[in-house]
Amino acid sequence: MPLKILVVDDDLGTRLSISDYLELSGYSVIMADNGQEALSMVDQYHPDLIVTDIVMPRMNGYELVRRVRQQAEFRLLPVILLTARTKTQERILGYQSGCDLYLPKPFELEELAAAIRNLLERSQIIQTEYRSSHQDNLGAYTATKAKEAHNSLSTQIHSPQLLSSLTTREQEVLYLLTHGLSNAEMGHQLHLSARTVEKYVSSLLRKTSTSNRAELVRFAMKHGLVE
Repeated sequence: MPLKILVVDDDLGTRLSISDYLELSGYSVIMADNGQEALSMVDQYHPDLIVTDIVMPRMNGYELVRRVRQQAEFRLLPVILLTARTKTQERILGYQSGCDLYLPKPFELEELAAAIRNLLERSQIIQTEYRSSHQDNLGAYTATKAKEAHNSLSTQIHSPQLLSSLTTREQEVLYLLTHGLSNAEMGHQLHLSARTVEKYVSSLLRKTSTSNRAELVRFAMKHGLVE
């Protein structure tokens, strides 16, 4: 799927020339003619990059970038500001608002495309590293919670036979199950197939003498395995 770029400019000619060039370069392009419309399109379409003019009706480019940056999911969204204003103070305002690049008009479309490629490549690297870090943190969090669940079982369930029969993997599945995760979601976090997860659930039902998942969840809650 091609990367999506939002082009914002109140001048139709500029908007179309940028859009046509980017589409020929292989991008998917959506357009807006003012900042207010662009803000709504960011929420609706989640573009990979924004190219926006500064002087526009209803909401200027500075305010658009500030409003976009206020949303956590778009804080790393690449933004290029286009403007005929070239004074130093105006460029400073652009960077203070949160833009990644300030490109003065007139500009060459080839230069704009090169800047877009550079920002998108950097953005993709950052997002890949973030997802990897997030998965590592999630795995560590799951392992920690499983250990806490084990400790909770040790101190609150007065059944040595049950304690000795629950494996570490069963404790992990039990913890995730009490938090409403499906077999597929548990399998994704524990790196197991949904079928294997179902086998662990069946084993937990048997070992806890419960007849269904709802009873199993109540069992876990009764013994303090969920907050």
